[in-house]
Amino acid sequence: MAGNESSNLSIRDIVLKGTIIALIVTIPSLSTFVLVWVVLDDLLLGVISGAFVHFIAMGFSLKISKKILVKK
Repeated sequence: MAGNESSNLSIRDIVLKGTIIALIVTIPSLSTFVLVWVVLDDLLLGVISGAFVHFIAMGFSLKISKKILVKK
C-alpha cells in the first residue's frame, strides 16, 4: 500500500492524549455546573447549563483531538 503510511502511537501516548482530551471536556462542564448551582442555588439550571457546556466542549474536542493525536 503505497499511499497508506500511518504512524503508530504508543499506548502511553494514547493514554496521555486521551486524558488531556477528557480533561478539556469535563472541567468546563463541571465548573459551570458547580458555579451555577452555588451562585443561583438552582440544581436543575446547573444541570442544564452544565450539559450545554459539555456538548459544546465535546464539539471542540473533536477538532482538538485531530490536532494532538497526529504524530509528526
